[in-house]
Amino acid sequence: MTIHNNPTKHAPGNHPTGARRAPGRHPLVPLSPAEGAHLVRLSLEAAAECGLRGHYDSRGALILQFHPAEHGSAPAEKFEAGLTNLARLVAGERPDHWPRLVSEHFDTLASSLRRGAPPLPADPQRELLQRLVPKDSLDPRLTGAAPEFVPGLLSVPSANTDGTITMYFDPASNLGLTWAEAETHGLRNLRAMTDSVAYAEYDGTRVAMISGSSFAASRALVLDTVLRESLHVENPQYGVLAAMPARHLLLVHVITDLSAIPALGMMLNLTGRSHATDPGPLSPWVYLVTQEGWQLATRATDTPGPALSPRLVALLHELGRRT
Repeated sequence: MTIHNNPTKHAPGNHPTGARRAPGRHPLVPLSPAEGAHLVRLSLEAAAECGLRGHYDSRGALILQFHPAEHGSAPAEKFEAGLTNLARLVAGERPDHWPRLVSEHFDTLASSLRRGAPPLPADPQRELLQRLVPKDSLDPRLTGAAPEFVPGLLSVPSANTDGTITMYFDPASNLGLTWAEAETHGLRNLRAMTDSVAYAEYDGTRVAMISGSSFAASRALVLDTVLRESLHVENPQYGVLAAMPARHLLLVHVITDLSAIPALGMMLNLTGRSHATDPGPLSPWVYLVTQEGWQLATRATDTPGPALSPRLVALLHELGRRT
């Protein structure tokens, strides 16, 4: 199993071991290099005050362990405490607020470590929740059994214990369940969650913004339920546009006519901004979701800006003929 301390109010900033970044890219985006260096200094100081000593690995994480003199025991194993989500959190705050936010983060992290791993779910049938996780943020040794929901995003059984997210990549060993059984429970409980829905509107075009928890984007796994219960839409004739830019946000536009074109523009803007700056980034893409499944709404080109996918082009031509 893999454990993430993941409070919904303040992002913890921990990325799982094995995260990959483009060579040469500054790891603590959206901060500047100077701001990133300042965050590292604050983080090392705050960690030390909590009895966690270590160093920065220059890749976006601190390598830490408990200091034995302060805890009366042998040194704990070293672990990786990522700063990427913490960087995204402080980027939107005034610099004089950074010390408090960083201190709160490491207080929470140290408290979680002292408590140890959360207990296994006493009732997996009621406690498991299916969660979307970026594949490239995980150690490849963990991901063999997890199915890809869309390329790059895995669907993993998990549990939320007081804001600490535990993901079970081996439910047979951890929970005595097959993967299919764990996934069935996780999806059923995910369907039972409720959404907070707001709308982005421009010139009569609306995009639903579904939030309310760190599982909001994972509700894409049960999109039919979201459409029916939160957006009051049953079996949309032409499908929907959907995006999961970060763990707290699911974007949806129900396609009815050629307003899908400006809606796609809005969603590309919202998705790009959220994926670049929000804690817990998932996918930078917008998807066309029809009875045929999930597929990209755009494709890469050699010219500036995205191009529409062939499937979306065909759908827009159909809408144009009908209207």
